[in-house]
Amino acid sequence: MDDKEFSALAEAALARIEAALEAAEADIDFELAAGGVLEVEFADGSKIVVNRHGVAREIWVAARSGGFHFRWDGNVWRDTRDNAELMDKLSLLASQQAGAQLILR
Repeated sequence: MDDKEFSALAEAALARIEAALEAAEADIDFELAAGGVLEVEFADGSKIVVNRHGVAREIWVAARSGGFHFRWDGNVWRDTRDNAELMDKLSLLASQQAGAQLILR
């Protein structure tokens, strides 16, 4: 994958996450900053940060439970450790931090 393809795929993923957060019925605030950093803040003050890492061509997620790296497998972004799909993992992480089930699609 070249830089242009990575940028397009990463931007699409961040837009999808942003749309899912807008649709979620939860007490969360989020902001997509310049450079492709999405910061999600929960009612308890905890945060999840999602950003693209161009050098590694990965999407990185930092949450209270740890850091996660996602690589494009040709169809979806997958966790490099457990092979979980990005939106599934974000749903789990956001649910843990929100204290209520959140399904991000």
